[in-house]
Amino acid sequence: MLLCVTANHRNTPFEILERLAVDAGLLAETVAGSSAAVSGAVAVSTCNRIELYLEVDAPAISAHAVARQGFERALATLGGDDARGLTTTAEVLDDAAAIHHLFSVCAGLDSVAVGEEEIAGQVRRAAAHARATGTSSGRLDHVVQEAIRTARAARAQGDASRTGRSLARLALDLVGSRLTDWAGTDVLLIGTGRYATTTVASLRERGAERITVYSPTGRAQLFARRQGVTPTNDLAAALASAAVVITCTTRLSISVEDVPAGTRALIVDLGLPRNVDPAVGALDGIALLDLETIRLHAPLVHWSAEEDARAVVDAAAHAYVTAASVEPAVVALREHVLGVVQAEIDRARARGDDGRVEEALRHLTSVLLHTPSTLARRHAAAGRGEQVIEAVRTLYGIELSESAETARDQTVARSSSASSAKP
Repeated sequence: MLLCVTANHRNTPFEILERLAVDAGLLAETVAGSSAAVSGAVAVSTCNRIELYLEVDAPAISAHAVARQGFERALATLGGDDARGLTTTAEVLDDAAAIHHLFSVCAGLDSVAVGEEEIAGQVRRAAAHARATGTSSGRLDHVVQEAIRTARAARAQGDASRTGRSLARLALDLVGSRLTDWAGTDVLLIGTGRYATTTVASLRERGAERITVYSPTGRAQLFARRQGVTPTNDLAAALASAAVVITCTTRLSISVEDVPAGTRALIVDLGLPRNVDPAVGALDGIALLDLETIRLHAPLVHWSAEEDARAVVDAAAHAYVTAASVEPAVVALREHVLGVVQAEIDRARARGDDGRVEEALRHLTSVLLHTPSTLARRHAAAGRGEQVIEAVRTLYGIELSESAETARDQTVARSSSASSAKP
C-alpha cells in the first residue's frame, strides 16, 4: 500500500510547520528503519509542507498506524521537544488519494502560489536522495517519476510555464505594490540557496539593480560572483541602508539586536523555520512580511489555463491508479506463462540440452508478455479493467488470489472516491 502523511499549509498552522521543519532525507531514513513493514520512504520538506510518502506491506488499518507512528516518532527524534506532539493535524492518505495528492503537489497546484515551479525540483531531489540512500522502493520511485513527468505536462498546458509562479515571485508582487521604482531600491538578500537564486531572477525581472547579498554561512562572495550582485559581510550596515530585505535561509538570521536604530525597511521572511524574529516586526520603521502573512493576504492567483492544468494532473493520476487495478491480473498472467516456460526449461535440462534453449525461451517469454501487459494497463486507464481481468480468466483459466482480488477492489474504490472528491 502506498501512503502519504502530510502536514501542509492547508491543514497545519505555519507556526507549527516551522517547528516541524527537519531534514527530509533524515526523515525518510529514520522512518525507513523504524519498521520492517516499511519497504520504501521518500520525504519532501518545503516552506509550506512536510510530507512522507511510504510503501507499507501491511493491511490498511495497520499500514495507517505504521505511517502515522513512524512520522510522529521520527519528527520527535529529529526535531526534539519542539516537534513533539505537533502532528495531530497531519493527514494520512492511502493509495489513490496519496497518488492524486502527490501529482497535484508536484505540479504546484497545492502550493500557496498556485503553479509554483520549485516544488517539482524539490520532489525530484527528494526522490534522488531516497534512491541514493536506499530508502525508496521500485514502486514508490516509479510513481514519483510519473508525478514529475505530469508536472511538466501541466506547466506546458497552463500559464505556470509563462508566468513563472513561485512563492518568491508572489512575495515580490506584494512588495512591489508598496514601491514606486524597483530600479532605485536598495535590496538586501540574506541567503545563497536555490530560493535565493530564484529571488535574484525575480528581482531583475522587476528592474531591481542594487542587490546586495549577505550569507550567515560566509558564502556571499561566491554567490555574488555567480549572480552578478554585491556581497557584504556587514549585516548591520547592510540592514541600515536597505529599503527591502529578503531572507531565504534555514536558520534565524535577523534578531532585534541585529537591526540598527533608525532602520526603515520592508523585510520579507521566506524561511521555514523563521529567518526573522517576529519581534523585529514591532520595531519602529520596520514592516515584516512572513509566510503566514503572504498566505493570508496574497491575492488569489488565476492563470488562464489553470483548469486545463488541473485536468492534466487529474487524468494522469487517475490513469496511473486505474492501471494499478489490473496489476494483479498482469502479475498472474506473467506467473502463469513463466511457470509454463520454467517447466519446459526443466525438461530441456533433463534431456541434457545446453543453456541456449533456456536463454531463447526466456527471451520469447518477455516478447510475448510485453504487448498484453502494456495493453492491459492501457485498457484499464480507459475504464476497461474488468474486461481485462475477465479476458485473462477466460483465455488462460487464471483466477486471481483472494488477496489480489481484495487489493484490486480497494484500488478501484479509492480511485473512484478520489475522483469524486475533486472540486
